[in-house]
Amino acid sequence: MKIARVGSFLLSSPMPEPVVLPYCGGIRTIVKRDAMLIRVEAEGGLVGYGPGQGSLELHHRIEKTVAPFLTGRLLADPDALRVQFELAAGRDAELMKAYCCVEVALYDLLGKEYGVPVSELVGGRLRETMRLYASAGMYQPPEAYAAEAAGLQALGYKAYKMRPALGPDDDLRTVRLMRQACGDGMDLMVDAHSWWRMGDKNYSAETVDKLAAAMSEYAITWLEEPLPPQDHAAYARLREAGAVAVAGGEHEPDEAGFNDLIGGTCVDYVQMDVVCQGGYTTGRRVIESAGRAGLRFAFHCWGTDLEVLAAAHLGICFQDHVAEWLEYPVYTTPRLKTMYPFPLAQAILKEPLAIEGGILTVPGKAGLGIDVDESAIENYPWIPGPWSFFELHSPPGKFAVTGDHSVPWAG
Repeated sequence: MKIARVGSFLLSSPMPEPVVLPYCGGIRTIVKRDAMLIRVEAEGGLVGYGPGQGSLELHHRIEKTVAPFLTGRLLADPDALRVQFELAAGRDAELMKAYCCVEVALYDLLGKEYGVPVSELVGGRLRETMRLYASAGMYQPPEAYAAEAAGLQALGYKAYKMRPALGPDDDLRTVRLMRQACGDGMDLMVDAHSWWRMGDKNYSAETVDKLAAAMSEYAITWLEEPLPPQDHAAYARLREAGAVAVAGGEHEPDEAGFNDLIGGTCVDYVQMDVVCQGGYTTGRRVIESAGRAGLRFAFHCWGTDLEVLAAAHLGICFQDHVAEWLEYPVYTTPRLKTMYPFPLAQAILKEPLAIEGGILTVPGKAGLGIDVDESAIENYPWIPGPWSFFELHSPPGKFAVTGDHSVPWAG
């Protein structure tokens, strides 16, 4: 089977009006959400799809380098093609990340050709389901977090992740109210990446230690990225203290960073985004390394249902005590108001994911197993510019967030 065409399509879903979220030390404004749809077509007309981050730089890398390399080549062994590309690319890390996004579409195409699911091609399917945690909770009063957690619990989710950014006292009160609202039947994850993004209001290591100890009383499942992500020594120290399980990894720039995070036993849960941080190949190695070290793996996923589906096909190639969690962003719907609306997240697929009781059943049909709706390309045209902004009070400054969630800030 020869590859005839490779295309990448940038998509945007604008907010009805900007979402303005005050937090301790600043204001975050969200104006849209972006995504990418990657399309690989064989000479016979068969098509494979994959997700990519909504990044103009990624689009240019695919258009100028990845697509010309793949066009006309025989698709029989994606691993061999990737090795050839890596040799041709001169080991350019960002270019390899772009290639690995496209590689998901190659596997979808090959799975359709062979009549097998992607999971059988990327490791071998060991189970049928992935446990999801509902990810929402963004910069709101403590009572609103508690109500949102209870609302998601009522929808059948057994786990909820939120983002505290109200100051130490209110962050702790938030966790207490969430536990009171949900009882013992809900896993609670605390994603504290804002704690090192507040400028002069950044939490000190001592404050983080105290909060971790205090939050442990409410049996949180993990405390995620409470310290600057490059400071692995600080994470190792926090984990050694043993107050709570520590999670991190979504901001690691390369595989060497993951190896250091795992080898230094800096976290209990290793997190990685298949779309932003190296695709199936890097993901497989990172999960295997985490398993050998006796750690657990949790997919970071902050985009469309196509991204969730792509990650799930890799996750079910490992036992659930290794690849334990898959993040599922829950956007505002008629059933529950959460962070903001992002209709493109579901519209990119022709049918909804099979989710019940917080469990995703991964389709066993050929390829990724669910049809992509190409009308999303016309219905959600690209809007240039960052999707979100942080504005700090002290020192004053404004920072943009792009589609690549492994990058903490953009200029």
